[in-house]
Amino acid sequence: MPTLENYSQFEGRYWDTAAIRNALDYQGVKAPHTGEPFTEAMLLGISGGIAFGYFTFHYKGYDPQVNLLTRNTFEPMETIFNRLGMARDVRQTASADKGRQNLLDALEAGYAPVASPDMWLLPYNALPYDAGMWGGMPLVIFGYEPEKGEAYISDRSRVPLIVRTEDLDKARGRIKKEKQRLLLLGHPAEAKLADAVRQGLEDCVRLMTEKPPKGSAKNFGLRAMAHWGDMLEKSSKGSWAREYPTGRPLLAVLISSYTFLGPAFGKTMAAERDVYADFLDEAAAVLGLPALEKVALRYRKAGEAWRGLLGALLPEAVPFLSDVRGNIDRKTDLFVKQGAAQLKEIVACNERIEVAKTASESDFPMTEAEIADLRDEIRTRLNAAREAEEEAVEALKAAIA
Repeated sequence: MPTLENYSQFEGRYWDTAAIRNALDYQGVKAPHTGEPFTEAMLLGISGGIAFGYFTFHYKGYDPQVNLLTRNTFEPMETIFNRLGMARDVRQTASADKGRQNLLDALEAGYAPVASPDMWLLPYNALPYDAGMWGGMPLVIFGYEPEKGEAYISDRSRVPLIVRTEDLDKARGRIKKEKQRLLLLGHPAEAKLADAVRQGLEDCVRLMTEKPPKGSAKNFGLRAMAHWGDMLEKSSKGSWAREYPTGRPLLAVLISSYTFLGPAFGKTMAAERDVYADFLDEAAAVLGLPALEKVALRYRKAGEAWRGLLGALLPEAVPFLSDVRGNIDRKTDLFVKQGAAQLKEIVACNERIEVAKTASESDFPMTEAEIADLRDEIRTRLNAAREAEEEAVEALKAAIA
């Protein structure tokens, strides 16, 4: 039957790099410099490494959001494939029946196929259906059993995720550009690894210090960190004091900032600076460049500053905010460790967060002065992270010059 035998690859943390890492591992691919499976850290580094991005979204009918990027998001998967010279077989069709058959054929052939179904239609994500919201994030489908009506997925959790085949079918068919799409991955070209690592290092420096490939420069890199600091300090248009002075808007952006910066969105508590340091240690061996090991220490130090910033967004010293943080952390931990086994409690965490948002509309338990102090503390932590980031990227730039 079409379920991969002895599939046990559930190590990845972030969608793009996790899906590639797990698929390659199952298919027996080994990294030439270690003889072990490719690490997610190595794939992160090759994709362009870490970054920073600051974006705000105000859509009618939805809570405002502050979204924070911690890694290069400019086509990271294609970048990995191209730099490693990795062959991939793309199978896509508008037909649900053909898409199902493509999946069965891939599994029968021993591939760990990568797909990007709509995350809103996968029940284990506990996202309420919204006709105006959709998004596909990469994952591995390692089993599809029509007779049982079950499909088996590897997606950030450390355990298998089981969904109904009809739910997976619908999710695979919802997003037009990803409709019924599968990626079957081939082997990387070993001779390309060193160049792939070098290019990834150069990307990281560029995106943190230079104009981005597209978009506004103030939204990316060190300049974006300075811009966010300005928005925390000032009272002009776009500032937190004007846009999110108190109540539900403030709570919403604190939640979205905390979510996008940390483990709830597949990151680490150190904004992935610790993962990037692991990459630098590997890169030092691949390139014969021991100076990168010293740079790795700087990124580990920067990671501690990012931890402080993450904690300042929903501080434990404010019980109301600490309770919200606790629910975000709890549902994240439950999903990672137990998958959908604790789905009822994950949903309950989401409900408690929504109750807090509603309560904040009429009774936000902080004075204007306390909220100003909160913004100041976030800005202080942000400045510390920026200083550490500047030191780290300058050291990286010098090491690869």
